[in-house]
Amino acid sequence: MEHSYDVIVIGGGHAGSDAAHAAARMGARTALVTLKVGGIGVMSCNPAIGGLGKGHLVREVDALDGVMGRVADKAGIQFRLLNRRKGPAVQGPRAQADRKIYRETMLAEMQAHPNITLVEGEVVDLSMAGTTVTGVTLADGSTLAAKAVILTTGTFLRGVIHIGDVSRPGGRMGDNPAIKLAERIDSFGLPLGRLKTGTPPRLDGRTIDWSVLESQPGDDDPVMFSFLSDHPAVRQVSCGITHTNEKTHEIIRANLGRSAMYGGHIDGIGPRYCPSIEDKVVRFADKGSHQVFLEPEGLDDPTVYPNGISTSLPQDVQEDYVRSIKGLESVVITQPGYAIEYDYVDPRALDLHLGVKGIEGLYLAGQINGTTGYEEAAAQGVVAGLNAAAKSLGRDGVAFSRTNSYIGVMVDDLVTRGVTEPYRMFTSRAEFRLSLRADNADQRLTPLGLEAGCVGDTRRTAFEAKQEALARGRGLLEDTTYTPKQLQDVGVQLGQDGARRTLYQVLAFPDAQPQDFAALDPRVAELDPTIAEQLKRDATYASYIARQEQDVEAVKRDEGLEIPADFDFLIIDGLSNEIRMKLDRARPVNIAQAAKIEGVTPAALTLLLARLRRDNRRKSA
Repeated sequence: MEHSYDVIVIGGGHAGSDAAHAAARMGARTALVTLKVGGIGVMSCNPAIGGLGKGHLVREVDALDGVMGRVADKAGIQFRLLNRRKGPAVQGPRAQADRKIYRETMLAEMQAHPNITLVEGEVVDLSMAGTTVTGVTLADGSTLAAKAVILTTGTFLRGVIHIGDVSRPGGRMGDNPAIKLAERIDSFGLPLGRLKTGTPPRLDGRTIDWSVLESQPGDDDPVMFSFLSDHPAVRQVSCGITHTNEKTHEIIRANLGRSAMYGGHIDGIGPRYCPSIEDKVVRFADKGSHQVFLEPEGLDDPTVYPNGISTSLPQDVQEDYVRSIKGLESVVITQPGYAIEYDYVDPRALDLHLGVKGIEGLYLAGQINGTTGYEEAAAQGVVAGLNAAAKSLGRDGVAFSRTNSYIGVMVDDLVTRGVTEPYRMFTSRAEFRLSLRADNADQRLTPLGLEAGCVGDTRRTAFEAKQEALARGRGLLEDTTYTPKQLQDVGVQLGQDGARRTLYQVLAFPDAQPQDFAALDPRVAELDPTIAEQLKRDATYASYIARQEQDVEAVKRDEGLEIPADFDFLIIDGLSNEIRMKLDRARPVNIAQAAKIEGVTPAALTLLLARLRRDNRRKSA
């Protein structure tokens, strides 16, 4: 008997988990197919969530009622707000996680949702009706029908693990790769490439000499990921810090030829911003040492993740160079580091909903799209999950914009520019990062989630209460104006220009805090500290954002001008052949996308706009 669903998600990693949950929240009957149910939510690489840019994505996933932020908060054993000394726009929440708690909590989230059915098995084929996906076939011959399918295969598509000159098939250590599914994807004629990523050796923390190492504790006032969390759920721990040294580098340089990467065994391109220790020694030859963070993998697990020494050197060389590092002289390696090479689909083959162009009902999310990182994967999972569900339920799709989210920045980057290396999110990628802050992700995206129908009652109630409190607080601060003399009398330093200001305007001054205003208006002292802090952030950026909104509106006008799917870029008069070819390959869906293609100049955009307007006039004539 064939089982039927609205949405089938293939893969139970970070992309698959949030994709399945997003589809389920939309009301879609969702099957999550995974090789091992116990592997749902496994942290295959580092035991951490968040960081600069990445933390913004987790907050946005949470604002849409996704699961990564809540799960990370329950599993977090150390919380740190990165860039704390800088402004909120570039601050990023990060947490060390207990791998076991994270995995078990994520599995529990999947099992608890009434619209999710967990299916253990390997998908070996996609069922098709012409160019429309209608379901999947499992290795045991059983079939599942669906109106939409989401592929979140991570590093499993023709995955190969490399340790020195030894290579073997694997999607990750201990798991087989997906070969038959890769062959099915080949049949679609999609543009494919090879990428690689890697991990460091895992260490037995009981064999580390912690007494000689620097300790890095978490923040005294932990910043959580979820807007529904207010404190850590489990015991907090410190990390250790050590450094490589010249002896370490000598060992690595002497064995570069035995590295899988430098020995010519790997064709895939690795992440530039997360280089292996071999890359660091070669590329930064003038540096005598590199920092290594020793990150505990769990409260009841002695395993330690040495962040900063990812490698594909042979196991004996790994032991030599690791034991040359201070504090690790007698360390035991419990699992060698390795590189993994895998297929990915050029994301320019996708639309803004992460649907595959030309194949109805098929969506891709995560590393299959050329990205790296748990956070990027989960965010793509949300996009694919919401849109696959919307399609299967006959609703309008959910689109994200560069102007409203880091999710929108990432999706636009991927489908417009493609990737030449594993894509990683940074705050610098966002033109409008002053308004796309981690602290206001709920204000930006929860209304979108409510409109789409993916936000539950608990978050709706909390969000509406917060918005009401912010509105009351801002109304209070804008209730009355004060002279510079009145403000100076309560300690607010500003020029005596005679201009009257509201307390909300004064709050934008760097040294002004809400508690300073209690003498002027006692009601201010009654503001909830969390609300007061958010009002301070909003006021600080208000004038900057007002100017930025002019740029946002310009982009929105461009976004509104759509380019027909059958538009012929090759016949635009006045364009160079190079630009014509770039536009034809990228197939931008609007002017904003066309503007972001490398080499497309303002003059080229003017010609494109002129052609589009001429065509539109002809159609309306």
